[in-house]
Amino acid sequence: MPVLLNALGKLPGAFSFLLLAVLIAGCRQEPPADLTVINGPDPGSLDPLLVTGIEELRAVLPLFEGLTRPDPATSRALPALAERWEISPDGRHYTFHLRTNAAWSTGEPITSADLVYSWRRVLEPTNACQYVNLMYPLHGAEAYSAGQLKDFAQVGVRAPDAHTVEATLDNPCPWFLDLCAFQTLSVVPRAAIERDGDQWIMRHPPFSGPYELEYWRISDRVRLRRNERYWDAANTRSRIVDLLVMSSPATALNLYEDHQVDVILDKPLVPTELLPVLAKTPDYHTFPMLGSYFVRINVTRPPLNDPRVRRALALTVDKPRLTQRIAPTCEPADQIVPGATANYLRGEGQHRDPELARRLLAEAGFPEGKGFPKLSYLADSSGGGGGRMNERVAVELQDTWRRELGIEIEIRSLEKKVAIVAQRTLDYDLSRSSWIGDYNDPSTFLDLFTKANGNNRTGWSHPEYERLLHEASSEADLGKRALLLRDAETLLVRDEVPIIPLWFESGFTLNSPTRIEGMFGNVLDVHPLNAIRRIPDSGTK
Repeated sequence: MPVLLNALGKLPGAFSFLLLAVLIAGCRQEPPADLTVINGPDPGSLDPLLVTGIEELRAVLPLFEGLTRPDPATSRALPALAERWEISPDGRHYTFHLRTNAAWSTGEPITSADLVYSWRRVLEPTNACQYVNLMYPLHGAEAYSAGQLKDFAQVGVRAPDAHTVEATLDNPCPWFLDLCAFQTLSVVPRAAIERDGDQWIMRHPPFSGPYELEYWRISDRVRLRRNERYWDAANTRSRIVDLLVMSSPATALNLYEDHQVDVILDKPLVPTELLPVLAKTPDYHTFPMLGSYFVRINVTRPPLNDPRVRRALALTVDKPRLTQRIAPTCEPADQIVPGATANYLRGEGQHRDPELARRLLAEAGFPEGKGFPKLSYLADSSGGGGGRMNERVAVELQDTWRRELGIEIEIRSLEKKVAIVAQRTLDYDLSRSSWIGDYNDPSTFLDLFTKANGNNRTGWSHPEYERLLHEASSEADLGKRALLLRDAETLLVRDEVPIIPLWFESGFTLNSPTRIEGMFGNVLDVHPLNAIRRIPDSGTK
């Protein structure tokens, strides 16, 4: 530093002062985090309207809160901004009562008008929210989001006073309270959004959740600081939380073993070859969860626009062998809906039958694969364990389809954010995908593949499928509804095949029970940060 100070003395005064300020700032040490979590790739956004990836949803959950919030142990809805509610006997009318001490991080009260604005923002057709379908149980919501209903006053949400929200549904929806806990339906600050536009999240806006955004450094971390004005700040257990951006399993595990991080949340961020060893330690936690790993098929491109070709691809995959080789803790899947899902009746799925596959391919005009065009398989890769796993799946499928059907598949690797854009714009042939349930009901998986769903990303739609799901959405009898959903899933995965399910995910965390408390396994794999803390004197750096 003395050498630098001597050099600064020879520079013009103003420039010298500025450079010195930069150097001093660079030498200033930041306070250490009270809790450090490896979160995976960089978030694409921290705006509840725009987030879709799991790494984004995790970062948004502590920043913005809705009427309800997820229970850390069970993931079911708990009171949040709403301290209580009443539900009408027919299950269609909800009256929520907001907490009188609910406040933004800047101190202003959170009101029912803030909630109505936030829900309207999700529904605005020009915003093209990927999760807008979560609001479709609300009366008029689907019509408004489609631009068919112009008057928002006719949508089933209103604020009769500053602390009351009334919601009217078209049909009973037993999981509506769980929807209210999802990040897309959280309360966001209208004034900041209207003032700062697309940049609002980076301009120090007010926050409604247990944490504020301290900063977001690309390729480094998202740092959160406890929101002292949060209604439950006394029970927000860590003051500063770092969500580290990480793609290397070896680096992640080294940081964990060196006690520089407290929690690893994703199995691909642990070296695959070490999983059998780690599984024998008390730090390794696995649990049933609502998650599916599958292949999307772009049905708008020939020859994939022929269901016989899609069925042929699906019927050759040896899912038990594939799962055992790549995801041994997971369950092979012939359906898209995990068996642990509530209100679910499993129907017919995809079963391996290479002989039938070859006959179907021949009927489609490609006997023994002759004349079949070379297709590409999109495997997103972020340079870490997840990317390597996706590429291993691609290689296995490539070999299967060459051996069983005589067709060639080219593997196309893209960074995750770019791969998602390619999916959304249907710039792919085949693409690996996964989905974690947003709530505990089959519709969180089956609604993905409706025509209007922004997360469909296959180009597929079918009038009978739409009819079955529409009828199921208005069926109050859970038994009859389960039969309708079973028929819809059978049409999707056995007959039409815009997707190929491969396995059902299992939940995973790596954290020491002697260092961390407040971590629980649950079917939605959701871990509210305000419930987690490092145990005092546990030795973590």
